[in-house]
Amino acid sequence: MFRTAVCVLFVLCLSLPVACNTSSAAVKIPDPAMDAPLAKAKSSETVVLAGGCFWGIQAVFEHVKGVSAVTAGYSGGTAGTAQYETVSSGTTGHAESVKIVYDPSQISYGQLLKVYFSVAHDPTQLNRQGPDDGTQYRSVIFYSREEQKRIAQAYIEQLNKARVFSRSIVTQLVPLKGFYAAESYHQNYAVHHPDDLYIRINDLPKVEHLREQLPELYVNR
Repeated sequence: MFRTAVCVLFVLCLSLPVACNTSSAAVKIPDPAMDAPLAKAKSSETVVLAGGCFWGIQAVFEHVKGVSAVTAGYSGGTAGTAQYETVSSGTTGHAESVKIVYDPSQISYGQLLKVYFSVAHDPTQLNRQGPDDGTQYRSVIFYSREEQKRIAQAYIEQLNKARVFSRSIVTQLVPLKGFYAAESYHQNYAVHHPDDLYIRINDLPKVEHLREQLPELYVNR
């Protein structure tokens, strides 16, 4: 589904007597009970996450401490179908994803997941996120090592057991087989188009939630 429909949503919001926010509300969640310790020396590691439109996920993680690069792209399908128009059909197996490069001496994998589950998206929505509908918007953690899988699985179980959310988490854990960078016009979209109605309604509030709820992890870039 292309995002022009958000203009209709915006008009509807203006007509309502109460505030209307189509972005997922931030949720305060505990730290992961199982996590990788901070590394003793500076280095570089990568995680690939999906949770709705990659514009918003990228915008959030670009403001996270210890993150050096965030790339919007596609994961879950093949290289031959990793184009926006094709992925938007919802038939490719791809999910709109982001590749996050971070320094594990500054931030742990579990802390990145805390951002992901609490402010970056709503992990209880199945095959959709906010106004976007389709399997390409599903919630997925693409793990590249068994340690990533164990930490993510334990955290999901911890959050479900604590009933942090009103519904169960539907986030998939899938081995990473490939990540394909999206077209250049998708990269840093929220930075280049802050007045876009879709960004204003759905994505800028997520960055603000990060700043307000997790100030120890927020950096102003």
